This record gives sequence, C-alpha cells and structure tokens, in this order.
Amino acid sequence: MSDTREVGVGPWPGGPDAWPRLPDGEPDPRLDPELLAHGDRRNVVDRYRYWTVEAIVADLDERRNPLHVAIENWAHDLNIGSVVRTANAFNVAGVHVVGRRRWNRRGAMVTDRYLHVHHHPDAAALAAWAVEQGLPVIGVDNVPGSVPLETYALPERCVLLFGQESVGLTPEAQAVCTAVVHITQHGSTRSLNAGAAAAIAMHSWALQHA
Repeated sequence: MSDTREVGVGPWPGGPDAWPRLPDGEPDPRLDPELLAHGDRRNVVDRYRYWTVEAIVADLDERRNPLHVAIENWAHDLNIGSVVRTANAFNVAGVHVVGRRRWNRRGAMVTDRYLHVHHHPDAAALAAWAVEQGLPVIGVDNVPGSVPLETYALPERCVLLFGQESVGLTPEAQAVCTAVVHITQHGSTRSLNAGAAAAIAMHSWALQHA
C-alpha cells in the first residue's frame, strides 16, 4: 500500500492576521510570506518550516561543523549529489567540487541551497586552499598504503576528499593528502560507491567530534 501523505505543512492557520510576529509586533523577517500563505512542502526539519532559504542558511552558519568535504568531478558522477545531500545532514562548513565546475544536482535534492559549495579546477588548487586555511586533506579510498578509517583519529578541522565511482582518487588527489583512509570491507565487494563511502566517513568524523 503506497503512502499518499503530503510532505510538510499547509498554509499557516488563520490567514495573514494570525502570522507569527516579533514581540514588538513586526513581522518575523525569517519567515517567507509565500510559504505562510501556501504551505511549506520542502524537505526541511520542523524548526525551519516557513523560513526563507536565506534565514535557514544564516542559522546553519551559526553552528557549522569545522569539517569540509571535497569530491573529484571528472565524469559528471551521479554520486556527487548524494555526497552533497549527506554533507547537508552533517552541516559541514563547505563542499568542494574538484575538476569540472558543473555537476549533477539531482541527487542533492536541492540541499545545495543550504550549503557553501566551492569549486577548484584540480587537486593542487584544493590543496593550496586547504594550506591557506590550515586544514589537512584526508583522502578516503582503499589504495595501497591507506589505513582503516575505524582506527584513524580524524582531525576535528580537516577536508575529507573522495574520488569518483569506479576510479577512486586520482594519483594527483592522493598526492595532496596528509593521509588516506579506507573503509574495511567484510563481504565480497572490493569497495563501496562514493555516496555510501562519504556517508560512512562523515558519520565516523561526527562520532569523534560532533
């Protein structure tokens, strides 16, 4: 049996005269009149119902985690959107797309609106930016010399760098990493897809620091 329930909430009950106001009687600037009038069907947590995108971003900025996530983009990988969506769930400080500027946003489910997404033409450019910020780059891939993620103490302030599906981190990307970690496999498959690996790595960081 399919679930036909609508996501979100409908118009604010009572019409414009009942819309929330500040203690001084002025309209709450965080709230979007269009959403109040017509309902908010976005995939946002309840505290952000009826808020404008700008207000949500400003509130998230007040409590961003000091983690950055980067992913190489050479073949328009569909997993990039999934990585971005997970990065939003962990409220990271920034997402960095390395390589092609354009990326497939479908999997992000518009969560990129609530993040700060940056572009770097290559791994060297990402590394230069990270040095300026004092952030070590930690690669995630099961390459020779990598260490198990579950035994590695991830820095609180760092960049987690992921490669593309099937090819993993390029040699150029591996070269800019302070360390490379891998997710231990217990079945027959050699590796996880990039979206799943990113989710596990971000959760591992959160267990240590969030």
